[in-house]
Amino acid sequence: MMEGRCAAESWAEFGCLLKSGTPLVRCGLGTDVFISTGSEEIFVFTALKRNLKAVLQLPSPVRDLVVSNGTQLLFVACSSGIYCVNLQLLLHSASTDAGSGPAELKISSEFLVVADGVSSLLLVGSVLLTLCQTDSSWLLTLYKTPEQSQSNHCDVLSSFFLPLVSPSVQGDAESKSVLICVYFSDMTQSSSCAAASDACSSGSHFLLQAVLFKLLFGVEAALSKSPVILCGLPDGRLCFLPMRLPGSRLRILHSLEQPVVFIGASAVMETDAGGAGCLIALGKQGRVVLIKADRAGSERGGSIAGFTERCVPGPVECACVSKCYLYYSTGSDLLMLGLSEGSAGKGQDEGASRWSDAALYRPVSLNVSGVIALDQPTCSAAGEVQLLSLSVRGRLQKISLPVRKQEEGMSKLPSSQVGRSVGDLLSAIGDVCERASVLKTVIKSKNQILKQLNQVVNISFLLTDSAKTEDRLIRCNALVRWSRLLQKDSLGLTCILENLSPYVLERGWTLSIMVLPLSCSPKAREETCSANFSFPFRRLCPGESLEVSLPVAAAGDASFPVTVTCSLIFSVWSFLGGDGSTTFPDLHNGCFSLPLNTLTVDWLHALRVISPTSAQKTVTSHSGSNPADIIQAFISSHQNRVRGGDGASRPHQYYACVRVSSELLRDALRLQRHDSDSNGSKLASQSSCVSLLEWLLSAGCGGVKMGHSGDQTGISSSVVCGHAPNKATVKLTAKEVNLEEESPGKESLVSVEVQVESSSVAAVCGLHHAMLRRIQMLLQKAPQKACSFSEVQISALRRTLQQAESQQGQISEALSVAMSPGQTHQILLRVYQQLRDSPVLIV
Repeated sequence: MMEGRCAAESWAEFGCLLKSGTPLVRCGLGTDVFISTGSEEIFVFTALKRNLKAVLQLPSPVRDLVVSNGTQLLFVACSSGIYCVNLQLLLHSASTDAGSGPAELKISSEFLVVADGVSSLLLVGSVLLTLCQTDSSWLLTLYKTPEQSQSNHCDVLSSFFLPLVSPSVQGDAESKSVLICVYFSDMTQSSSCAAASDACSSGSHFLLQAVLFKLLFGVEAALSKSPVILCGLPDGRLCFLPMRLPGSRLRILHSLEQPVVFIGASAVMETDAGGAGCLIALGKQGRVVLIKADRAGSERGGSIAGFTERCVPGPVECACVSKCYLYYSTGSDLLMLGLSEGSAGKGQDEGASRWSDAALYRPVSLNVSGVIALDQPTCSAAGEVQLLSLSVRGRLQKISLPVRKQEEGMSKLPSSQVGRSVGDLLSAIGDVCERASVLKTVIKSKNQILKQLNQVVNISFLLTDSAKTEDRLIRCNALVRWSRLLQKDSLGLTCILENLSPYVLERGWTLSIMVLPLSCSPKAREETCSANFSFPFRRLCPGESLEVSLPVAAAGDASFPVTVTCSLIFSVWSFLGGDGSTTFPDLHNGCFSLPLNTLTVDWLHALRVISPTSAQKTVTSHSGSNPADIIQAFISSHQNRVRGGDGASRPHQYYACVRVSSELLRDALRLQRHDSDSNGSKLASQSSCVSLLEWLLSAGCGGVKMGHSGDQTGISSSVVCGHAPNKATVKLTAKEVNLEEESPGKESLVSVEVQVESSSVAAVCGLHHAMLRRIQMLLQKAPQKACSFSEVQISALRRTLQQAESQQGQISEALSVAMSPGQTHQILLRVYQQLRDSPVLIV
């Protein structure tokens, strides 16, 4: 318990504190005390005579200061740089002007040793350490201090960087950083221990026990007896740097998650000697972290570094530490927190241990308010602790604490103090529980976001690593179908997104579809032919599919084929619920695209199948409605027969043929061979023709299936009629053709010929291209077989080459300068018709 009350003795007043600088009180040489109220002035006060000795006037507000006892130099950090003042010159000026009051010394640029503004200073021997914040990192710089006989200039020894954290958790930009130095305490080497003890006379240097030093900073730092610099940053990080180890760098020891106000060391046990057994860090909001060496347990053995976190009433303005107690001020009260765990002897019971642990929740009030700066406490021979403080009104005062005596067992507190302590404990428990609940919610949310982002990364790798689009586990298929709305026909496409992967497509994904006609009319080329559609969705689990519908073309539109490009777009902003712009300010558009596959809708997809009777009625009605058409058709057909196709009049019907080997069809379409009798041959021929037409009109070519409308009831004939997208009537006819070789003894080749017939050149060209495209895909899937030489049509190839030479000559004649545009078109059309009438057999 504590006998008596603490006494506060006022020594001097220096005016109210300013917010521009940092209030400081530091004990220097002898009984000199250096005081800063946050202004441009430093007051040198003599504690022995209780009077003001000198006033130093700096160019800018003071941020920090350190005193070198060996060289008697004073280093002052301001916003304009670091200044070095010789204390001998200061004492000489003070003694000269002793009769006329305190000496005033104006510090000019001649005293400037470092031109950069810094936040904190620390002096370790002849090395000056500075800590400052740049745009992207914290910078710790080591300087060689100048000697008294040389010019005032500090040479840079080395620099160390630590990146800044996110601005949202960076902390208060005006908060001051903390720098201290800890030393290895080796009781076996008395000389080194004595030297370190001399350095630890101030509140910024501490001796640390060997076991704790080795656990925190490593064996190499302990073996080299390297001093270790500890940095407390406004973002809550606690970092360290061994000074004498080659290749050292700033490393993070712990994080308080609030600005660090104080770092110190204390004896965790009353029997600790020769070094502190506990490292202490105190945060702005009252979080205390005690770091000490604990036993690792019976299985592992040895010791481990134990981190104990507690919360005390805040906010904390300043703090200092003695051997067993932590003193800190909240501005409204000065509090004392017990750190000692009592004697380590066998007589210590479990109740005393629980009491010392509970004491961390229960700081003792010293009933002194307004304290804004504290210096390292001193202890008299009688055990009286004295604190030198600076109040918010600029008052320098000495606070004397009475001798604290420990009664046998647990001390009894007054009922009023017990009630207040219980209230403080309940309040602290409530704060911890509330904070733990908030942190648990935040951690759960972050874990969910990380899990979903992991799914996004896996999906990205899955879509970018697949060599073929057909092998991708996430792809699109389509179904085209004609529909009628408001007396208008239109071709619609239903796009089906299939997720066959083990991953879930969650929020943030959008299915993007671009429809682009490969051929546009001259009128449409002036405008944008492509159309883009976006379909956001919330969730698509493995094995599920998403269906979306979009228009492709209207009736009468001949802009076919049409490519449908499918892709997945992921938006980070949509994934984060609209907070992406604040969370990721460097992310410009916040989305990226992953291609899926490209589908093609051709003329066969858009063909509307009708029955032959309906087609005949259509032709008859069109012919009967206009007698002039019948006469014109008769004259055109007569002229074609007379001129052999060389006349200037254009034929009424256009044709195009495709011939495919029957063996190729049987292998590709897996047709069953029939009996070799005549009836069986007819059935086989009819089956091959019907199967080829059915496959052309119903197979899902390139992932696009057809949903025919009209009189579609199943293909049962080798003749199929229909309406093309441009409303032209077309007829598809399949028949079996025997190609016999001129040389005797050679076997004949059986092929299936598919002929396209229509009065529209565009319809014939489009359907012919669509059939060739399907047969090309059929050839890619068919098994490769070596064709025997007897199956190659030598004479047919010779005739084909001769026709090609003749057609090349006609094309050259058509492209000559002497030809008119009308003649050129007629020749090119005739060559095109010859190419379509004499197809090459596909084997």
